Amino acid sequence: MLFAEFERKKDEKINGVIYDMSPSPGYRHCIINGNIYRIIANGLKNSICFASIENLDFKYHPEVNDDYLCPDIMIVCDRKHLKGGAYSGTPKFIAETLSPSTAKKVKTEKKDIYEAAGVEEYWIVSPQGSVEIYYLEDGRYVLYQNYLLEPDKEDEDYNAETEICLKAFPHIKMTLGEIFEGLNE
Repeated sequence: MLFAEFERKKDEKINGVIYDMSPSPGYRHCIINGNIYRIIANGLKNSICFASIENLDFKYHPEVNDDYLCPDIMIVCDRKHLKGGAYSGTPKFIAETLSPSTAKKVKTEKKDIYEAAGVEEYWIVSPQGSVEIYYLEDGRYVLYQNYLLEPDKEDEDYNAETEICLKAFPHIKMTLGEIFEGLNE
């Protein structure tokens, strides 16, 4: 048997349907997730909470079925809900970076699932330079902020130094420029 046959295929199971997430979405997606993850993980040092990047399944209805998602970035604070490669608690924060094949699902089905699961803060990040930030208020997501990066310092709308902080972790801050750093190199 080849080594490749032992590798776990990346997938998600929504309402009993398995969605293959292979092949990977591309380097821009990876760079953005790495940038966000690095800042969040550094901000969570010496904390009971930790950040996961694309490698921990979120079982959002463990008492009902075995459906799961694999968020790009997730903050977990209640470790008692960890088992193997899965988490069945309520994440404090989730970020998803769009790719052409997943954009619709991220903005609809996954957003609805995270909202129903009680995820306090949800970011939808586009490799084209946008960040949508949703906060859970009275059980529903409300669009708190929608940023579109303008990295040209000569442009009057320049905003690469605009700072964003996580709602539950206000000490964790990043700029729009840091989120999208390295995409055009």
